[in-house]
Amino acid sequence: MRLFVRLLLITLTLALVEPCHAKKDPVSGPEGRIAYTITLPKGFNTATDHCSMVILMHGIFSSKGFIPMPQIAQGLARAGIGSIRFDFDGHGKSDGRKQDMTIEKEIADARAVWGYVQTLPYVSQVGLLGHSQGGVVASMVAGRLATSGTPPAGLVLLAPGSVIKDACQGGKFFNARFDPGDPPRYIRCLGFYKLGRDYLLSTQHLDIYGTASAYQGPVLLLHGDHDNIVPLRCSHQYQQAYGTNATLVIVPGENHIITRHRRQVVAEVVTFFKTVFAL
Repeated sequence: MRLFVRLLLITLTLALVEPCHAKKDPVSGPEGRIAYTITLPKGFNTATDHCSMVILMHGIFSSKGFIPMPQIAQGLARAGIGSIRFDFDGHGKSDGRKQDMTIEKEIADARAVWGYVQTLPYVSQVGLLGHSQGGVVASMVAGRLATSGTPPAGLVLLAPGSVIKDACQGGKFFNARFDPGDPPRYIRCLGFYKLGRDYLLSTQHLDIYGTASAYQGPVLLLHGDHDNIVPLRCSHQYQQAYGTNATLVIVPGENHIITRHRRQVVAEVVTFFKTVFAL
């Protein structure tokens, strides 16, 4: 746990603050305003140019400014691909409280951002990327979009945290223990992060892989073999759910926060989306 907290603090120190290169319009989710940052290729003109875009979704204790989201946004921009990264409700600069967060609310946030991106006249194709719990959200959003006939062009899952369902069913989330049948109003994880009763109960019943498998487009799974937060079996289970549509890349020596081999991870993401977008 101490290592996780230290890595979390490192992300605060190393995160890069980038200006938004495009006009910002308000986007709202179930808990209110969603804060976001759009990163576009250098010299991009939103009035005359066009590009593909990737929606980036952070993990449970994170935000759009934490590693690896800014670095992925930069890598995509250098390859001519735009991105939009946002704070889920209760995180970063978005409205709401962390203890009111649920996966369904995060799915609603992501779909609100998806809807906003569809209105941008300079965006052609759209892909999704999620890290940790954001990977669970991205996978379920992709599945629901596919069911409605509007699937994303491609999907990247970085250490997708489907283990959250097991944790909630087992009554142990990081260092917090609780009765899964009757959890308290909230639990406190790592001493500072509150997870509410609604999250603890609703996550137990998520059909994560069933919902995700409705998406039949190209999928890239990236997972470090030194990840002590999300077990590698989660990516293997996703690979089974997607079948031949998914490629799993195991990154030797990489941890959950992606601080050891970040350049490799970013390069894998960029190569995947360049192929998906036929650039």
